[in-house]
Amino acid sequence: MSTWGKYSDKAGDWSERQYADARAYLSHRAHLIRTLGPPLEAGDSVLDLACGDGGLADFLAGLRYVGVDASAEMVEAGRARGRTLVLADLNDFAPSERVAATTIFRAIYYARDRRALFSRIAGYTERKLVFDLNPRQYRLEDVRADLEAVGFAHLETRPFFVPQTQALPGLRLLERSGPLARLLLRYRFTVLCAAWASS
Repeated sequence: MSTWGKYSDKAGDWSERQYADARAYLSHRAHLIRTLGPPLEAGDSVLDLACGDGGLADFLAGLRYVGVDASAEMVEAGRARGRTLVLADLNDFAPSERVAATTIFRAIYYARDRRALFSRIAGYTERKLVFDLNPRQYRLEDVRADLEAVGFAHLETRPFFVPQTQALPGLRLLERSGPLARLLLRYRFTVLCAAWASS
């Protein structure tokens, strides 16, 4: 089975089954897309790479959303719900026009060459790149070096403490807890990153 094929039989209700509380998870992610780093404004375009069924689109009202996924079943499921999705591999896709923001969630490990992917994204992204990172899998210093090498001079990070598989509403209050947040990240959860070229 291909990398993308393993998701084929799950596409119909992907967002609903992936998250214990899809609304809390996706709405918090959408809020940070808007606010982390340079803020997005009404009418800005967002390109969501490796978007699955594009469930994030429902939480980005006022922004122009386009999702990209390499699973035909995911794209079909998202389109059936009225979302604008494109069938393509995140490593090769480039939009026909520049976008305000590009996002990649739960998928940075699909990059064949992370620096090359960041370079490609920098070529069509005007304001910022927003992505999540497992700090136990990737060193933030290495990722920062790749970003800086392709022109993303600024990086802002924020812990993301909304669990995927359990509904624990109060946990996100710890995202700004400093030392405690850093301790939690040693064992679980991800970091949301916003990278941009200039202030």
